Amino acid sequence: MIGSGSSAGDTAIWDEVEHGSYRADLPLWAELAAERGPVLELGCGTGRVALHLARLGHEVWALDHDPELTRALRGRAADEGLAVRALEADVVSFELDAAFGLILAPMQLVQLLDTAGRAALFERVRVHLAPDGLFGAALVDPPLAWDEQSKRPLPDVRERDGWVFSSFPLAVRSDGQALVVERLRQAVSPAGELSEERHAVRIEVVDPQRLEDEARAAGLAPADRRPIPQTTEHVGSIVVLLRADDAVGAAPEDR
Repeated sequence: MIGSGSSAGDTAIWDEVEHGSYRADLPLWAELAAERGPVLELGCGTGRVALHLARLGHEVWALDHDPELTRALRGRAADEGLAVRALEADVVSFELDAAFGLILAPMQLVQLLDTAGRAALFERVRVHLAPDGLFGAALVDPPLAWDEQSKRPLPDVRERDGWVFSSFPLAVRSDGQALVVERLRQAVSPAGELSEERHAVRIEVVDPQRLEDEARAAGLAPADRRPIPQTTEHVGSIVVLLRADDAVGAAPEDR
């Protein structure tokens, strides 16, 4: 949670600032969750998706490798009286004693991994899917690269307990294999003290066909592709839906 002890380096703050207002994908996740469950969210952050689905009455598990993020999610769920199981675990190596009707990887999570990382994630997904379950992975619809001289999108801004947090998009550069998104993060304390840092995220360029081909090697078969529309603040996405092949889709307790 964001409070009076906040600082520019707190990952929970920046997850909320940079991702908390994004809602374009929520109707699709809710639609998929209404047809199957329980739900497991990978890379949950502070709970943008997990809390939304829990508010709709779904059984939700959520994991992230960052303990600050899962701690923030547990606090937010407790404040709302929601039963979200927030777990600290890595998406490439998690082991849970449960099977899920729906596993989600929102916000281009799979593109933050390299090929080997995605292969490990697919293997973990396969063994945790219920026999009729689905895995949904969002892929960014790549925007044109732009630099610091281009017209920038508006900053993301949040105010919490007298602190003001701003994340300014600086540039999106392409190296042919990945998009590098650069931001300037600024935090202003209640006393007016400014701290700032530059932050960069590398997003591998992965199209739906490539993702489906990689997933097949782990025993996941293509099921569908669903678009998420572009908004004034965010680019659009394609959600690739995958199912476990019958021969390898057994639940963990049946292995």
